[in-house]
Amino acid sequence: MINLTETAVAEFSRLMQDQETPEAVVRIGVETGGCSGLQYNMDFDPGGVADGDEVFEQPGGLKVVVDREQLMYLDGLTVDFSTKLMGGGFRFENPNAARSCGCGTSFKL
Repeated sequence: MINLTETAVAEFSRLMQDQETPEAVVRIGVETGGCSGLQYNMDFDPGGVADGDEVFEQPGGLKVVVDREQLMYLDGLTVDFSTKLMGGGFRFENPNAARSCGCGTSFKL
C-alpha cells in the first residue's frame, strides 16, 4: 500500500495541471544512490499503467503506480508535502527503512 497525504495529492494534482498532463499517473520507485544506499524517484508517466505495475488509487482519482519488483522497498510508504521554506517539498515516511538520510530522500533497509 502506498499512501499520499491530502497535501501531497493536492500538490501532485497542481503539478499535473501546470504541466498539462492530467491523465498521467504518478510513478514512484527506488534506485541505487543517495547517502544511505537507495533513493526515491518520482515522475509523471503519461503512458499510464504498465504490465507488472501495482496501482494505488488516491483521493480525487489520482493513481500512484509502483513496479511490483520494487514494492518490497516501498510497501507502507506515506508521501507528504510541505510548503515550509526550510525542509519543504515531498517527504517520505517508509516503515521498511532502517535508516534515512537527513534530507529524507534516501534510505537503507
